[in-house]
Amino acid sequence: MKDIINILPKNVANQIAAGEVVQRPASVVKELLENSIDAGASEITIQIKDAGKTLIQIIDNGKGMSKKDALLCFERHTTSKISKATDLFNISTKGFRGEALASIAAVSHVSLITKQPGIELGSNIDIQGSEIKSSRSVVSEAGTTISVKNLFFNIPARRNFLKSDNVEFRHIANEFFRVSLSHPEIKFIFINNGSEIYNLTNSSFKKRIINLFGSKTQEKLVPVSEETEILKINGFIFKPEYAKKTRGEQYFFVNNRYIKSPYLNHAINSAFEGLIDLKHNPSYFLNLEVDPSTIDINIHPTKTEIKFEDEHSIYAILRAAVKHSIGQYSISPVLDFERDKSLDIPYNYKKDKTNSSVGIDIDLNYNPFDHSSKKKDYVNLDSFDKKIESLEFSSESNNFSEIDFKELKSNISIESTIQIDKKYIVNKNKSSLIIVNQQRAHQRIIYEKFLQSITLNNYGSQKLLHPVEFDFSPEEISVLNSNKTILNQFGLIFKSKNNQLTISSMPAYVEIENLKNSIEDLIFNLQNEIPKNSFSESDLISKVMAKSLSIKNGTILDLKEQQYLMNALFACKESMICPFNKKTYVKLEYSQIDNMFK
Repeated sequence: MKDIINILPKNVANQIAAGEVVQRPASVVKELLENSIDAGASEITIQIKDAGKTLIQIIDNGKGMSKKDALLCFERHTTSKISKATDLFNISTKGFRGEALASIAAVSHVSLITKQPGIELGSNIDIQGSEIKSSRSVVSEAGTTISVKNLFFNIPARRNFLKSDNVEFRHIANEFFRVSLSHPEIKFIFINNGSEIYNLTNSSFKKRIINLFGSKTQEKLVPVSEETEILKINGFIFKPEYAKKTRGEQYFFVNNRYIKSPYLNHAINSAFEGLIDLKHNPSYFLNLEVDPSTIDINIHPTKTEIKFEDEHSIYAILRAAVKHSIGQYSISPVLDFERDKSLDIPYNYKKDKTNSSVGIDIDLNYNPFDHSSKKKDYVNLDSFDKKIESLEFSSESNNFSEIDFKELKSNISIESTIQIDKKYIVNKNKSSLIIVNQQRAHQRIIYEKFLQSITLNNYGSQKLLHPVEFDFSPEEISVLNSNKTILNQFGLIFKSKNNQLTISSMPAYVEIENLKNSIEDLIFNLQNEIPKNSFSESDLISKVMAKSLSIKNGTILDLKEQQYLMNALFACKESMICPFNKKTYVKLEYSQIDNMFK
């Protein structure tokens, strides 16, 4: 029979390897930054164009390479980091596989300029798709400059799978944060499309955190320090009151290498048990130092997952260290997880007549309910729903059937209601009990109101007399910027600079005291729970906004709020299911109840 096994050509083998190492522009940034650190650089500059699709350039002042090494480094499995198998069990460098440069060169145009200190001339190597195009001597500074252009030029399918520039840049920024946090002793400059984004001087770990996440971060930090025979810990956690739904500010570094570890993350969550809401996540920046021979970092191409020899002991020590820090700094449990007192506004926003609406006339003085005698622990459900109630659209442009919550044409008679388990509203009518899930019902109400606004091209927005400012992580702000155009249309008008979000207008359905919580929910849902079956971008954002702005199960509603929610639900065009195709209510006939007692 004819032989069928062939040796793959070099360029094909490199492209296959690139599929593991180079998944997106951020992968290139990570590998090149780690090479610069391994080269002993004290200053590193990153330049990005078009989210790395056009250019990724890394400039360092490290030890550079000889001409021979400059040529050899683009071959597969060539490395200066290890020389024998036993070296894999005592790795102290970032890289060691010898695959990164070969993989990058296989799918891009690469230009390398490098020179060792004390050598008169440097070397310039140009490579396209693993093929060396030129090699010559040049005058250059000591160190290495590597430019990666036209990533995936020879794999158009892979290039087409890249996300928008905002999304790809967010991944690059994440890698930059991880590397720069693990090496505060190195100066980093980050330039994006010609604009300097970060200029980080060498500093302490705490100062590096503050420089990256904003000056207000300092008041959130609690130091953690512990030293045992098997583990040394130092770093910081955020106070419990700054826990949030997103997982953005969670950083583990083991021997100065960023890692992901759900197991160790569970240790942190366990230490915060009873101090934060179960749905929230603590933030932390923790350096773990262990004997390199007790870990295995060669279990994944990206080297972000490692295996500990004694992970149970490390879990216990980490948990105890964090709990000790919490206790040492007298951090009290947060009793109210839904309300951030720091967001209280010194003026009565609801009565401020200087606020204006964009596109929709809203009677801000209208109040469908009288809450003057309401108990304090009741949540004001109509705080933003009253704005929904009071929206009036011209009949000339409204193709929807009229929905007037003051005179509902409901197919159900609301006789009486009762709230059960802070989750369900039960209504009794002549023939049955209607049991409504309050969160899903409210999602349906808000969702349909957004869709109605879209159809009428008439979005509700409240212009703020004084813009409000909030601190978010760069990743969270990037999520909002990625969806800025459509969020603007929905009434959320904002600007961002570094870690600060400035909001000048907000959706008509939101109370200002709930604004930050609503935005945190919005970011979380955009990151993690975007529905995949949406018909359009507007439909998708409508669903996300409905999920983010709706009241939550666990919220206490008074009688008028219960009845309002029931009325508004049964005035919807599709009252039986929420925007995510789950039941909003069930109907229990009295005859069914009678049968239960037979």
